[in-house]
Amino acid sequence: MTEVITSIQDMKRLAHDFKHDGKSIGFVPTMGALHDGHLTMMRRSVKENDVSVASVFVNPLQFAPGEDYDAYPRDIEKDTKAAESAGIDYVFHPSVEAMYPDEIGVALKVGKLAEVLEGAQRPIHFNGVVTVVNKLFNIVQPDRAYFGKKDAQQLAIVEKMVQDFNHPIEIVGQDIVREDDGLAKSSRNVYLTEQERQEAPALQKSLQLAEKLYREGERESKIIVEAVTAYLESHTSGHVDEVAVYSYPELVEQHHIEGRIFISLAVKFSKARLIDNLIIGDEEID
Repeated sequence: MTEVITSIQDMKRLAHDFKHDGKSIGFVPTMGALHDGHLTMMRRSVKENDVSVASVFVNPLQFAPGEDYDAYPRDIEKDTKAAESAGIDYVFHPSVEAMYPDEIGVALKVGKLAEVLEGAQRPIHFNGVVTVVNKLFNIVQPDRAYFGKKDAQQLAIVEKMVQDFNHPIEIVGQDIVREDDGLAKSSRNVYLTEQERQEAPALQKSLQLAEKLYREGERESKIIVEAVTAYLESHTSGHVDEVAVYSYPELVEQHHIEGRIFISLAVKFSKARLIDNLIIGDEEID
């Protein structure tokens, strides 16, 4: 049975004991509202580690004023049952007061990796992400931590953070988990209207078009971006916020494609901004 831990000290004590006993710890950090994308990572953690921990914590530091922090769905009982169904041993669910008892005195700041894509749209977001992930890593002390490739920019930033701060942690990127019609699973999909939900699979289909162009030899980013944008504009009622081609994981904008690339898109519907991506190139991501 999955146990919910709310105390930082209790979680640290458990982690210390597992380490002392030579047990490996797998960790899946989440903000709750769990869906099959999260559960796929949890099942993988259970398979690959002796003990598996999932955190459920809506991190206020990564929300700017006017974003959906207060409206973000919270249901710890439902999330715990879902985590238990995936075999998770512990759900770490601290309060905001426990995680941030005082004003943050030493802040982490992401560099160039956060100046593009989602980071350009949400300037404080990734600083909040690396702050909470660092704290969670220090508390849970995982051997492996699991992040979804749907948030590929976040994955690249966490990987760089682990490298820069010498965390003894393996970061495992999990392939995007999709609905039967191709829509990437996300807690924000519930905000789509019925019509928007019918249109939303066009995001993946536009990326499939990009991949087809790439496989046929197209290497000019402008041609791919224009084709993806045109497809989205003709198949959805949403506003196409961005379609871009970057190197991965360096996240440098590409004009002529060489090596591994990251094709990213964002579409703003009435109440939900959806993102999707494709990583492709000479060196496929693991």
